[in-house]
Amino acid sequence: MKHPSYDASCGICHSNAGEEESAGGVIFENDLWLIRHTGAPFPLAGWLLLQPQRHVQGPARFNDAEATNFGPALRHFMRTLEEVTGAERSYVVAYGESVPHMHAHIIPRYADLPAPDVAWGLADRFRAIGDGTREGIPEAEVMATIEAYRAALAANPPPS
Repeated sequence: MKHPSYDASCGICHSNAGEEESAGGVIFENDLWLIRHTGAPFPLAGWLLLQPQRHVQGPARFNDAEATNFGPALRHFMRTLEEVTGAERSYVVAYGESVPHMHAHIIPRYADLPAPDVAWGLADRFRAIGDGTREGIPEAEVMATIEAYRAALAANPPPS
């Protein structure tokens, strides 16, 4: 959806408006939030991006509706990801330096991840797979996770 706050210079706004391809397309969307998967090469199946529909820098600048809904929606997105993937837990990370449109990474923490790839090590994994020094996750595995997550959210959407 092209939000009234759309900023033509913002990559996240372009993504939210459907102007850029993403792996598996939009997984979930409502008036406040959009969920999509990170692109190829894939660091993990289920490495998601949560983006506000509105062009906003981050939680400190959320309007009342976004601020009120953010915690319950984030909890729902993370719990659903854990249920769908069987992950032990999930992480949420948002730095807000690369673009001035908040986007949070929601990352499943699988039990079989090697010790160097947990917590902050996930950033190293992301970079190594992105620059080709490590092999990414097969696209078929990622697409199966996307479809299962999409179906779970369609059956049980987050609170609005």
